[in-house]
Amino acid sequence: MDFGNLIARIKAILTTPQTEWPEIAGEPATVNGLYRHYILIVAALPVIAHFIRHSLIGYGGWGMHLHTSLGVGLLSLVLYYLLSLALTYVVALIVDALAPTFGGQKDPVQALKTVAYAWTAGWVGGIAVIIPWLGWLVALASLIYGVYLLYLGLPHTMRCPAEKAAGYTAVTVIVSIVLSWIVALIVTGLIGTAALTGARMGGMHLGSDTRHTTAEATSESADGTSKTLDAAQNPGDSHGQSLPTDTIKAFLPETLAGMKRDDLSAERNSTVGMQVTAAHANYSDGNGHSVRLEVGDTGSMRGMMAAASALAPDSEQQTEHGYEKSYTSQGRLIHERWNNDTHSGEYGVIVAQRFAVKASGKAENIEQLKQMVNGVDLGKLEALKSEGASAN
Repeated sequence: MDFGNLIARIKAILTTPQTEWPEIAGEPATVNGLYRHYILIVAALPVIAHFIRHSLIGYGGWGMHLHTSLGVGLLSLVLYYLLSLALTYVVALIVDALAPTFGGQKDPVQALKTVAYAWTAGWVGGIAVIIPWLGWLVALASLIYGVYLLYLGLPHTMRCPAEKAAGYTAVTVIVSIVLSWIVALIVTGLIGTAALTGARMGGMHLGSDTRHTTAEATSESADGTSKTLDAAQNPGDSHGQSLPTDTIKAFLPETLAGMKRDDLSAERNSTVGMQVTAAHANYSDGNGHSVRLEVGDTGSMRGMMAAASALAPDSEQQTEHGYEKSYTSQGRLIHERWNNDTHSGEYGVIVAQRFAVKASGKAENIEQLKQMVNGVDLGKLEALKSEGASAN
């Protein structure tokens, strides 16, 4: 196994898919070879990451820290891994069967190439679940980016006309979502509701709240989304680079919205050429209010973030205890949640389809959390949208 070639292929399909797909389509391959040298390894990444996150690191918030038991975690890992390998092959068979419908040519090996390399974004992006808060956003963006990779790849691997690629992509995504849902139900039935924490482990796996919307968005605007992604990935953008930790830490001042900073830390994580920098600080006012403020830079994944912002639906949910909603305002994707009983919540915003800023915890009201986020100087952060840095 040449891991150097494996990593080079992952980097290429994620950063330069327009030139990588023709090369992939022309390569000799077999089903066995694709599994042995690529799928078996890359598909394991998100499954292992979820196991580490839920069974070893733990999850939760606002005073709660939970762990999935090692037994359930390991069983879930094995089941999801085996079923994801089978799912990859089944979707490839469907892609192959659909080819004539969209003017393409049937070829089971090319179909497996299509699914495996398009799902690379979801598999690799799934690793980010280990990173608190920012991880889910990167993982979601990578799933949507996988739709874009599929859209780019079909004309090369399955020889379909470019004008029919959007419809071909939409049908494939819908089928993948339904099959992923079935896989989640199977595992849940076998090992119980504890397995639900791993129901979105990679590939085209999407939660129930996004299935319908994502399918509609893919069907209606695949061409528009591809243009957005192309613009986000022009040669002027930095590839594989996020800003240094010192630059991100500078956006967390000593005082904000009447609260004083108690601590400050930052880290830069890098996986197969994809970097994420995150800084966070805790603030308090001595009156029982405590807020965690986080600033993250998704760096080289601007294309993925652009896709997530373009396709993310507006949503709102009201309960007797508070509310939760996501929406777009002035070109920025915003998520907010508030609990009236605990006087706690969160407010987050995506800036320039690259930076994520979020305030969460116990506060006087949601407006205080908004003040914390706006105090980060979002305009200055947006001005850095095209900046890159060499690795430390």
